[in-house]
Amino acid sequence: MPAFLAGALFGAGARRVCGRRSNGETKMAASHVPVMVQEVLDFLSPGSGAVFLDTTLGGGGHSLAILEAIQPSGVLIGCDRDGDAVEISRERLAPYGPGARVHHAHHSEIKRIVAEEGYEAVDGVLFDLGLSSMQLETPGRGFRLDAPEPLDMRMDSRSSPTAADLVNELPEEQLADTIYQYGEERKSRAIARAIVRAREKKPLERCDELASVVVSAVLKSGGGRGRWRIHPATRTFQALRIAVNDELATLEGALRDAVDLLRPGGRIAVISFHSLEDRIVKNVFRELAAGRDEPAKLRLLNRKVVKPTAEEVSSNPRSRSAKLRAAEKLEGL
Repeated sequence: MPAFLAGALFGAGARRVCGRRSNGETKMAASHVPVMVQEVLDFLSPGSGAVFLDTTLGGGGHSLAILEAIQPSGVLIGCDRDGDAVEISRERLAPYGPGARVHHAHHSEIKRIVAEEGYEAVDGVLFDLGLSSMQLETPGRGFRLDAPEPLDMRMDSRSSPTAADLVNELPEEQLADTIYQYGEERKSRAIARAIVRAREKKPLERCDELASVVVSAVLKSGGGRGRWRIHPATRTFQALRIAVNDELATLEGALRDAVDLLRPGGRIAVISFHSLEDRIVKNVFRELAAGRDEPAKLRLLNRKVVKPTAEEVSSNPRSRSAKLRAAEKLEGL
């Protein structure tokens, strides 16, 4: 997690909670619908015998499509920080035998993973960032706004702290800064103040408790119910999730590592779901394509982001915020 949060949190004697949940709670619903599968295939252009890297396996939907395209001798190396996602992907991709290499690891470790599999370079890389529908829908994960379940939000159950730790231990100013920085929430000060007042009476331990406090704070600060385009707690929950999982801190480095791993002519595609992620992707791609301080490494395949079609959004509403960017590694690098 970000250093400015870790220092405040663990310095305050926060609870460090690790370990697996009970068996009834560890299984994700295998219902994740991968976003823009055909667009991803069009950009990555997988062919028979190629080696591809999926840095965020999720439910394995994109990997399955890539594996089918690179048969009979292609290899898909995949990783995910979420142990439940890894378990589901291993089962789903098992029919491809040694063609599917699945690792329980974060995308910051991709260079090590590819080397361990015996490769120096790959033909394509995919990042599908953000929260999967499996994580959102699985009881006990702590991502759902209206759920009477523990405020967890960890993508990797081996890590800590939880969202409850942040909500109950961070000083008010740092809590407000977190909600504003990662959630782009304009009412962050009012929300943080309300959270601190609520936790003084009783620790906030459930998702629905926190959501209720946020809604009340938004209403009292002039956020009328009739003007809500999204649930008032959405940005606060996003901010806490990003902070808990330190989602932005390693993204730039992982993107650069992925470009280093590409063979000349190899391609990288990145799906992001909010502006903070997309800004990092856009800036890294543009810098590596511009070649200001060093020779250009990439050719941008799309100057404007590609978004899901109206038909896809209609059938999968959660795809509506997805943005896809892609690039190709230049020859001779």
